[in-house]
Amino acid sequence: MNADKNTQRTALHTLHEAGVSVWLDDLNRPMITTGELQEYIDRGVVGVTTNPTIFATALAEGDAYSDQVADLGQVDVDEAVFALTTEDVRNACDVFAPVYEATDGVDGKVSIEVDPGLAHDTAGTVEMAERLWQEIDQPNLLVKIPATEEGLPAISQTLAKGISVNVTLIFSLDRYRGVMNAFLTGLEQAREAGLDLSKIHSVASFFVSRVDSEIDKRLEEIGSDEALSLRGKAGLANAHLAYQAFEEVFSTPRWSNLADDGAHVQRPLWASTGVKNEAYPDTLYVTELVAPNTVNTMPGGTLEATINHAEVSADTDTVTGRYAEAQQVLDDLERVGVSYTEVTDLLEREGVEKFEKSWDELLESVRGELNRVDGAEQES
Repeated sequence: MNADKNTQRTALHTLHEAGVSVWLDDLNRPMITTGELQEYIDRGVVGVTTNPTIFATALAEGDAYSDQVADLGQVDVDEAVFALTTEDVRNACDVFAPVYEATDGVDGKVSIEVDPGLAHDTAGTVEMAERLWQEIDQPNLLVKIPATEEGLPAISQTLAKGISVNVTLIFSLDRYRGVMNAFLTGLEQAREAGLDLSKIHSVASFFVSRVDSEIDKRLEEIGSDEALSLRGKAGLANAHLAYQAFEEVFSTPRWSNLADDGAHVQRPLWASTGVKNEAYPDTLYVTELVAPNTVNTMPGGTLEATINHAEVSADTDTVTGRYAEAQQVLDDLERVGVSYTEVTDLLEREGVEKFEKSWDELLESVRGELNRVDGAEQES
């Protein structure tokens, strides 16, 4: 990220110097049209992520989408949602294009999710990923695919077609290793197909705060001094061990062979970084997750807290120096009666369900707007 004369020096630049790219976890049409998104870029933001919840909120507030809904006319609600969301993402890709160019394609990314109802449908996921890629038609797009068991082959197949992917809803270390394997397999298939590996990008979104929320609840139910002393530690420990796995996988001959052909690493992306417990510092999942080749995608509140935080450090030992400590935390959780596997399996199921619910709310909001416009036209 090369700061120019219009860029304000913030804590985000300190993070960038340590190898952390800061992306905003929010997007709506007014942010694009009013220049707010560009202002975030000027302050050091180098990418943006979206999900069904974000789109549902955006479409339910105000009338920024009314004109486009009216122009769509008589269309199926799914087609209307597709048109509305891809329009926002395409325009956001335009806004981030200079960042994409300045970073040789590493940053300046905008993500859009496949229909979460396809989370357990491999072929359907690949088909929708292709459609999104073709419709938006921007090189800095990332198509988000959930890391379900059925999502893993979809990740490989999508990457093999030259489509860049943001893998989302990763909670467990085993699943993360599966994601990295799917990434490598996809690149190997893309190379066999004669594609330019340097044009394919990917991040792996590893969720943090949701792990603490679920495990803290269980620790409080146990109630012992040892259990209570572990509150607020699981999310970071899990992420630290994920980074250790990242370092291991991307130092193998299998990876080096792909890198020699121009491939980019699949960076870990710290997701769900807004604290859920007010007792924890606003920037807990920022300052404690500083490591090279990572992305931290932040909701607006966490981003503002980070920008205004005077203690952001470029010390990467906050992650790489704590692997043994992190493993001890997970071992201690098992000893007091918290099952890591049970928690991460639950969080994956809930993650898919929450996105499906938000998708349904998004469809309902658009359906209501379509009906309103249709009714107004019939009255006129």
